[in-house]
Amino acid sequence: MSEPLTQADIDREIAALGESDRRAAHPSRDYAPYRSTLLRHPKQPLVALKDPEASELAGPVFGVTDVTALDSDLTRQHLGEPLGERITVTGRVLDREGRPVRRQLVEIWQANSSGRYLHQRDDHPAPLDPNFSGVGRCLTDDDGGYHFTTIKPGPYPWRNHVNAWRPAHIHFSLFGTAFAQRLVTQMYFPGDPLFPYDPILQSVTDESARQRLVSTYEHDLSKPEWSLGYRWDIVLDGPAATWMEEGR
Repeated sequence: MSEPLTQADIDREIAALGESDRRAAHPSRDYAPYRSTLLRHPKQPLVALKDPEASELAGPVFGVTDVTALDSDLTRQHLGEPLGERITVTGRVLDREGRPVRRQLVEIWQANSSGRYLHQRDDHPAPLDPNFSGVGRCLTDDDGGYHFTTIKPGPYPWRNHVNAWRPAHIHFSLFGTAFAQRLVTQMYFPGDPLFPYDPILQSVTDESARQRLVSTYEHDLSKPEWSLGYRWDIVLDGPAATWMEEGR
């Protein structure tokens, strides 16, 4: 069984890279076109915890019994059916050697088909869907696989600059074996015309790394008269790693 990465593993991997490769491996924390990073990125040296394990003792605990089959189908969590294009999103969580990461907690959250989150701070004039909450989770299987049924999210405005719109995307969170190991990223959909205009995606300056954030439509994953299928594998480390958000 392959174990999820610890922060120490990630630090060693980054330290082994050359300066040019390191810049390509991860976006700058203060990427100017993404305006809020100028306000939120660290301006002082990071403080090392004297006892890193102590932070995990007070963190949340997740077990197999906490996750049910209903959690992974975002279209069945309410009495009625949500509006929009039903999709299946599946893939594998892998380590750098291509080995499956088993029993990994994977969470997703997203906007509804109109591009609005069920969140008190999302007040843009798009309709809420009473039958869609936009959150789900599952545990990876023995092959490292995950599977979600959901609704394709819509793009939405985000006031970063004039006429700023985010491409359709789904947020992913992977928890490792403890809360302090949590990794967060975003999955996009192929062929979105908003890609060139999105500072968040463009902050990943390496083209191959950007492409690893885009899912692939697979017709064999589509279910007749039910849903369209997308595949997106998540690689936790190594040269083919999926870009993860940091300091956002």
